[in-house]
Amino acid sequence: MKATADIQVIPIGAGVSVRTEVQRAHQVLEESGLPVSLHPNGTSMEGELADILDAVRRVHETLHAEGTVRIASFVKLSTRTDKEPSLAAKMF
Repeated sequence: MKATADIQVIPIGAGVSVRTEVQRAHQVLEESGLPVSLHPNGTSMEGELADILDAVRRVHETLHAEGTVRIASFVKLSTRTDKEPSLAAKMF
């Protein structure tokens, strides 16, 4: 099933600045090979729903393995059956 997603990863307890952890999270999402688009409050993605969810799992695994103790992620998913969803179709 194709989907679009908006993903926000928030490292908790990493200090005042979480820039390094957020950049790493975005890098892991990019490494998924799915189309991604960075914006001020997260990353938008499109692809197979299972691949998107797997990419979010890998973000958590990677950041935890690299020392981030706590992570909150907010994921908005959109699927539809009448046509294939895409990020481009969501733009005006």
